Amino acid sequence: MADLITLENLGNLMVLIFLQAVLGFDNLLYISIESKRAPAEKQKAVRFWGIIIAVALRVVLLFVMLQLITALSEPFYIFNLPGIIEGGVNFATMVFVVGGMFIMYTAFKEITHMLTVEELGAGVGNKNAKSATQVVMLIVFMNLIFSFDSVLSALAITKVFAVLATAIVLSGIAMLALADTVAVFLEKNRMYEVLGLFILLIVGVVLLGESGPAAAHAMHDDALQIKLFDHALIPMSKSTFYFSIAVLVVVEIIQSGYARKLEVERKNTR
Repeated sequence: MADLITLENLGNLMVLIFLQAVLGFDNLLYISIESKRAPAEKQKAVRFWGIIIAVALRVVLLFVMLQLITALSEPFYIFNLPGIIEGGVNFATMVFVVGGMFIMYTAFKEITHMLTVEELGAGVGNKNAKSATQVVMLIVFMNLIFSFDSVLSALAITKVFAVLATAIVLSGIAMLALADTVAVFLEKNRMYEVLGLFILLIVGVVLLGESGPAAAHAMHDDALQIKLFDHALIPMSKSTFYFSIAVLVVVEIIQSGYARKLEVERKNTR
């Protein structure tokens, strides 16, 4: 237990909690909107059980992913095109490549969505009401879809199951306590979602980098290291990752402060 309480694990936990909160933005909005389709007296229970079941399934998904990455460590294909691409590909390699591309695509898609959609909840009221059970099942199903990118993002930061599970459980508790409040706050302060989406882009790059030595580390054979045009595909260091996040946060704080100052000046000159 003492081995888990390290500065690195605590730092990873803080980043994971932040990412889980950011990645849960769409989920929170969906839960808030979808729960309104249930009978009024059951909406609170729908949100509670929908989140509880979904978080439990997310932990199971995380455990399964970790077990598969460990069990399927042997390369199933080895590239041998000197000067172009070399190295081994195993299950972890595919998870990191597909996951990295998926997360980057998701971030770009959400940024585009934010620039084009005027009202997030438009059209919800026109849909037919559903039973509480139907709404809970929809919330659980959509949560599993939303959880795919969060699990992949988490694996890019650490593979310590206790840390990963703790972040997921804490995010679930936060969702239970603040589902409506957080959704309203983030809806009014969209800059935090934008910040999270750009962090997602970096996480996607981290995942792609993790794919390079995945087979080599699993088999303890440096010859399996993936090389592109004679350059090894090396993961981003944790210090570089944290520094990138810190820069984004500082830029966002400065930009938000400057935007507020400009708004005050505009109001004073009218």
